[in-house]
Amino acid sequence: MHTVQAPPATLATARRLHGASLAGQAFPCLMALLFVAAAAATAWHSYVPALDMLPLCGPAMPAPAAWLAGAASFVGMWTVMTVAMMLPALAPVLCRYRQAISPAGGLRASLLAGLAGMGYFCAWALLGMAIYPVIAILARAQAQWPALAAMVPAASGALLVVAGTIQCSRWKARYLALCRQDAPVAPPACPARAWRHGWRLGRHCLCSCAGYTVVLLGTGIMDLRAMVAVAAAITVERLAPAGPRWASGTGAAVAAIGLALLVQAGGAA
Repeated sequence: MHTVQAPPATLATARRLHGASLAGQAFPCLMALLFVAAAAATAWHSYVPALDMLPLCGPAMPAPAAWLAGAASFVGMWTVMTVAMMLPALAPVLCRYRQAISPAGGLRASLLAGLAGMGYFCAWALLGMAIYPVIAILARAQAQWPALAAMVPAASGALLVVAGTIQCSRWKARYLALCRQDAPVAPPACPARAWRHGWRLGRHCLCSCAGYTVVLLGTGIMDLRAMVAVAAAITVERLAPAGPRWASGTGAAVAAIGLALLVQAGGAA
C-alpha cells in the first residue's frame, strides 16, 4: 500500500497559509497586550500629582536640563495615555489596513500595519510636545500666584463650552467622516508609505478629537474619570453606526456642563 505524498508546492503553500494564520492571530493579540499595558501605566500615572511631573514650582526658572527632563516625562506620559485612549478605536482601522495590504495576512503585512500605528501615535506625541509649554506655564503661574486657583472653575467651564462648540461644528463632522473611512482597497506595501498613511490618520484624528483634547485640558490632563469618558466617547463615535449623531450629542452635553460650571463660578464670586 503506497502513501500519497503532497507535492512540494502544495506543502509550501500550506506552510505559508499556516504562518499567515499565526501572524493574523498574533497581531490583534499584540494590540490587546499593548492596550492593557498602556491602560495600566495610565491608571498608575493618574495617581501621581500633576506638579510632580513638571519640575517648575521652584522659586526660579529651572535649568534647561530640568525643563527638558520635564518635557520628556510629560510627552512620554501623554503618548502612553493616548495609546490607552485611542487604540480601541484605532485597532479596527489597522486590522483593515493590514487586510488590504495582504488578504492572506503574513508577517510583512503585520509589520507595515504596526508601522502605520507608529506614524499615527507620532502625531499625538507631537501634540503633547506642543501642549507641554502651556501646561508648564500655567503650573508655574499657579505656584507663584495662588489667587489664580480661584479662577480655575470658571476657566474649566469656559474650556468645556469651547469643547462642546467644536464637537458640534462642521469642522469636527468633516474630520470624523475621514476617521470613519475604511482603509484603501490596495494600499502600497512599503514602509515609507505605511508610515505616511498612519501619520495622515493621526492628523485627521487630532482634528477630529480637538474638542476632546480641550475637555482634558479643562478637567485635568491626568483625570482618570475624564480619560475613561473621553476614550469611550471617541470609540463610540468612530465605530457605532450612529457615531456622527453621538458626537453632536456629546458636544451639546459638554457645553451644557461648561455653562453650569460658569454659572456656579459666577454665583460663588
